[in-house]
Amino acid sequence: MQTRRTFLQEAALAAIGLAVLPRLYLRASAKSGTRLPVVGAGEHTYECLHDWLLPPTGLLWGETHALCQDGSGNIYVGHTVHPTSPRREAVVVYDAEGRFVRAFGEEFCGGEHGIALHREGGTEYLYHCDLRHCLTAKTTLSGEVLWTRGYPREDPAYGAAPIKYVPTNIAFAPNGDYFLADGYGSSHVLRYAPDGRFLGEIGRPGTGPGGADSPAGEFRTPHSLWVDERGELPVLTVADRSDHRLLLFSLDGRPGRTVKGLRLPCHCHTQGEWMVVPDLDSQVCVLDREYNLVARLGDGKAHNGRFGSRRTQTRDQFTPGEFIHPHDAIFLPNGDILVSEWLPIGRITRLRRMAG
Repeated sequence: MQTRRTFLQEAALAAIGLAVLPRLYLRASAKSGTRLPVVGAGEHTYECLHDWLLPPTGLLWGETHALCQDGSGNIYVGHTVHPTSPRREAVVVYDAEGRFVRAFGEEFCGGEHGIALHREGGTEYLYHCDLRHCLTAKTTLSGEVLWTRGYPREDPAYGAAPIKYVPTNIAFAPNGDYFLADGYGSSHVLRYAPDGRFLGEIGRPGTGPGGADSPAGEFRTPHSLWVDERGELPVLTVADRSDHRLLLFSLDGRPGRTVKGLRLPCHCHTQGEWMVVPDLDSQVCVLDREYNLVARLGDGKAHNGRFGSRRTQTRDQFTPGEFIHPHDAIFLPNGDILVSEWLPIGRITRLRRMAG
């Protein structure tokens, strides 16, 4: 039954070209008569459920930048909030089945970019990178702000003379140290102790070749960070987006491998043997333990044309089963992959793994 409240939201959605998709369709399968697009091959074959998550009544997606999942299975979506949205919460929470739980973070409206979840002393917290206010923030899972940190004057590279600073993502070492990517500012990667003490930098701005023979890693848009614990020792993985590669480091900053074959890598997430890398240029990639590219999922490059040209399109113009601008991706516990896209009207797609 359509209430006045749902009617008004659907009218607002239609006004920006965001089609209202019934949940029955979103959960559909071939058995119900609605065939879902299939992407990938072999053990990396998935059914593609676009718009698996929709914003709650009164809230319209902006650019859906970030995803994470807590220990209880709740999924967190960080977005910028559409300019026409009546509600302004930048973080939306769903249970493991995709049901809306709560929303918070009006203070991050327009800037929510990176979200990282970290367990400390048995309690989980969220860490946010806010593009609009150029700060990082720590909150509870319900959104209570515990602290914020802005311009990193403690780093000599920033303290000597003011330079641009726009943090994009954060990652945690096993000992609680954290790495902060100034991806949209001056391309530094900073390291801090759990108590906030500045510990130094990993790499430096530049376009050097990278690799173990380099004296230091060099970045051009270190967009995101991930500590990969699949191997014998943990590895800091930097998505060096504008250089079209991943750079690997030991946690004390020694350069390791350079991983090529990507277009515009935005983030990383690991589960078991696999790493998923959302690539802003139309695809989601899966890498094995040795960082070999084993699958390209939903590659829309052939239909997308000039980079960014489809960002103004409405949903009915999107190509089913293909991505436009994947910005974040996470594995769900059952091996499915959740993908968020850098689109003005947002999009969250679930890739549902098919039995091999």
